[in-house]
Amino acid sequence: MTDSPIAGRVASDGMGIAYLDWGGTGPPLLLLHPNGFCAGVYDPLARGLVGRCRVVGVDLRGHGSSDDITDSGLLGNDAIAMDVLAVADHLGMDRFAILGVSFGGAVGIEVAVAAPERVGALVLCEAIAIEAGAREEQHFGAVGDDHPLAIGARRRRDVWDDRAAVLASYGSRPPMDALDPEALAGYVRWGFRNTDDGVVELACRPETEALIFGSERSHGPVEAFEALHRVTSPAAVMAGTHTDLDPSWFVAQAGALGVDLQLVEGGHFCLFEDTDRAVRLVGGNLRALGYLQ
Repeated sequence: MTDSPIAGRVASDGMGIAYLDWGGTGPPLLLLHPNGFCAGVYDPLARGLVGRCRVVGVDLRGHGSSDDITDSGLLGNDAIAMDVLAVADHLGMDRFAILGVSFGGAVGIEVAVAAPERVGALVLCEAIAIEAGAREEQHFGAVGDDHPLAIGARRRRDVWDDRAAVLASYGSRPPMDALDPEALAGYVRWGFRNTDDGVVELACRPETEALIFGSERSHGPVEAFEALHRVTSPAAVMAGTHTDLDPSWFVAQAGALGVDLQLVEGGHFCLFEDTDRAVRLVGGNLRALGYLQ
């Protein structure tokens, strides 16, 4: 087990896509993060899985150390899925499993549809894949600049004195205060970058996060749900018991895949709240799906 992952970068669709490679023994596992986050939020979970898998987290375009993107036409889940495949190609991963949380789950679905022969298992947690009719419920009924989460993203403070100030603030208010402190530390370490002015700024620009929430892009939440019916990889679906989203979305996802919905104590980011539990859940699902021995 390494203390820090190796950072790498690959070209995809004319832009740089970054990844963190924790190494490990066993078949490959690609980690795909929520909107506004970065691969680093998986740090404690990845370190807990390296005894079973070769673990790599991808900074989805516009996030982490990947190139900035503020063009909604370049933020479709299908386009981002090609970046994930570019990372897999670069690392010589012919076949791999995917763990996708929230936005990362939607991207994972697109990867599984684009390259079904390469995805040995697909594990989704609170994936943003929504039936067309259900999308009108709650805040996902709004699009573009009217979307409440997009409004909130554009208001997000993006410049801080240092990472200690970020940790103190994020660790004292929901939903980030529910995260395992090591997961929060991983997000702050890799999800912020130093500036020439001596301060730190969000690596994912608020505008990028807002554009993804606003869903005025091809292959957004509705297309991700429709793609579920074309997934042939063994799959699992998890959701938090106290999610702030509509639980029926995840019931529908499990139904589309023909699997039982697994409820995990916690909120939307339940897999980042208790690392030991998450290691057991992910490892157990990969075994149950026949990907791990």
